[in-house]
Amino acid sequence: MVHLGPKKPPSRKGSMADVPRDLLEQISQLETLFTVDAHKLCTIVDHFMKELEKGLSKEGGSIPMIPTWVMTMPDGKEKGTYLALDMGGTNLRVCEVELLGNRDFDITQSKYHMPEEMKTGSSEQLWDYIADCLQAFLQSHHPNDAQKELSLGFTFSYPCTQTAIHNGVLQRWTKGFDIDNVEGHDVQPMLEAALKRKNVPITVTALINDTTGTMVASNYTDPETQMGVIFGTGCNAAYFDVVKNIPKLEGLVDLAPETPMAINCEWGAFDNEHVVLPRTKYDIQIDEESPRPNQQAFEKMIAGLYLGEIHRLVMLDLHEQGFIFEKQNAEKLKKPYSIDASLLSQIEEDPFENLTEVEDLFLSRFGIQTTEPERKLLRRLAELIGTRSARLSAAGVAAICKKMGIEKCHVGADGSVFNKYPHFQERGAEALAEIFGWHDMPPTHYPIKVQPAEDGSGVGAALIAALTLKRMKEGLPVGMKPEIIEHLAQEHK
Repeated sequence: MVHLGPKKPPSRKGSMADVPRDLLEQISQLETLFTVDAHKLCTIVDHFMKELEKGLSKEGGSIPMIPTWVMTMPDGKEKGTYLALDMGGTNLRVCEVELLGNRDFDITQSKYHMPEEMKTGSSEQLWDYIADCLQAFLQSHHPNDAQKELSLGFTFSYPCTQTAIHNGVLQRWTKGFDIDNVEGHDVQPMLEAALKRKNVPITVTALINDTTGTMVASNYTDPETQMGVIFGTGCNAAYFDVVKNIPKLEGLVDLAPETPMAINCEWGAFDNEHVVLPRTKYDIQIDEESPRPNQQAFEKMIAGLYLGEIHRLVMLDLHEQGFIFEKQNAEKLKKPYSIDASLLSQIEEDPFENLTEVEDLFLSRFGIQTTEPERKLLRRLAELIGTRSARLSAAGVAAICKKMGIEKCHVGADGSVFNKYPHFQERGAEALAEIFGWHDMPPTHYPIKVQPAEDGSGVGAALIAALTLKRMKEGLPVGMKPEIIEHLAQEHK
């Protein structure tokens, strides 16, 4: 499809006047199923707040609420050169971040491919490969420098238990990794041993998760930021609480009650008990057929990985009932996860009244010839699924703000759904306005703004390394009491 001119015209719904009554009825039913009204949103927020508290309690709850041992926000005056390493599922990213001391920074970065065989190889192979990549980075960017010891912030976004900022015992591999003798072990000494074997002058100063990094990096450039959120393939949030609000740390730390503590919520697990989220039969099917049923209930309703799958299940259901794609071969629609969130974005962004781009899309991708009324139903369905995701996401942001008594702040957001899904940001802002009752206010004046974040796994990781070094130099703790760490390590052996 060729578009002339610099910019697509805005997306528009188009008239439903030519849509047959039976399809209109289906659209109406879908609207009832997928719409989360203001009253329901407020009920979800209230329950969410209770679950956040439960996660911080000694007994714990579905939401893990993990203390990250990041205990200071940057003041913007941080200076120096730090490294960041982000170990993702497909790439390793190495960054050198120079903090300039005026809430500004310079960044140099390189990406290295993570070979597939490495993801199921030996532990030593993995850490040696990472050490080689770090060495290659230093050699290419500082070929003639006498290499001084550098501090590294390691973004390791896999489920970990941390007793201090620089360590992390891997609970379980995700993202396709399955390497023996790493689960149940601290990853920091393994990486440091490889760096020593290769004579690479780097110390692992901090082990962080990308959401915490997002919050800290965003706060560095914009001090009004009090929360970091990810709305992408998965979803998560981080915010600063204070030690006295975290009963599960009682007796484990030598910290004043008012000490800030960044919490990595891992909030995809909200409402695993299915108390309050308005699940449809399609959400229930996704959960039951997933590798981990009854886990990540919130994530399965809002994250990019699942949005296309919800759309596919609804289409298949309507087709099997004879409402759409009559006498068409819908075999290609039967493959699970064959539709991703980017396809829903394309459906929503079709600028033409008769949705000719959607027509071309379904013909080329699925071999299905669609009618204009069917395309209008598909567009409305994409809008409903995308809007529900944005509104439920906003409920999580509102719950943290209400829990902490925050009435005005910025929230640094990252992830493909937040950055690329059409109208996600506006729909989320509208939901916040309904929850907080900002009725007579233009969106530009909303006191809580969710906006694009700074680079969490690069700049954020480097900043956290800088903040950690500063705490250590001041003789301040960066983890649990030493005797507790020692006791836990012995117990683990």
